[in-house]
Amino acid sequence: MSSVARVTTITVRSETSFEDAVATGVARAAQTLRNVSGAWVKEQKVEVADGKITAWSVTLEVSFVLDD
Repeated sequence: MSSVARVTTITVRSETSFEDAVATGVARAAQTLRNVSGAWVKEQKVEVADGKITAWSVTLEVSFVLDD
């Protein structure tokens, strides 16, 4: 049996960590998209103020399998 997947790009910001940004993004994608099968962290960024990291941001490529 074969399947077809689609990829969508989302950007997520967290004031906690990269891990939190990824988990939040995957959870949010799964609320809207059916059959989420994986995610690839395409880009990571941090926001800095006064020499300290204030936020973490990730761009995710989220894969989901299309319904037959």
